[in-house]
Amino acid sequence: MTKVDDLDMIILSELSQDANISVPRISKKINVNSSVVYSRIKRLVKRKLIERFTIVVNDRELGYTVKALTGINMDSKMRDNVIEELMKIPEVREISEVTGRFDIIVTMYAKNLDEMHRLISERLGRIQGVQRSESFIEMKRTTKPMPYKPAK
Repeated sequence: MTKVDDLDMIILSELSQDANISVPRISKKINVNSSVVYSRIKRLVKRKLIERFTIVVNDRELGYTVKALTGINMDSKMRDNVIEELMKIPEVREISEVTGRFDIIVTMYAKNLDEMHRLISERLGRIQGVQRSESFIEMKRTTKPMPYKPAK
């Protein structure tokens, strides 16, 4: 684990809320010289605490209104095949290997319930090695950024 100080944590917090924020704006907001903030960000990237600066796409505005989390149990001998086949499906966004009653949790997006139904029953159900699945349709989401705040 990499050591970070309070200033690093404050900068990470600001960037996690808005990766598009300018260095002068962060500097003014946290009352630290711009050159210090710039060098800290550069160091955070070099130390791989910041992997990349990215955007968050509004899936709803693009018409992807249905999100499902699907728990899958699979034949452990077919693990690589199942994951490879799932990754070929454009609507699959994320696969997490988990503990508990499922082997993996798959996050998928679709434009409507009919499309999600076809995706689950026709695409997932036909992957060799998938033994059973259970899907959870997201009804409402509440999120917050990770609070990268200094230790008190």
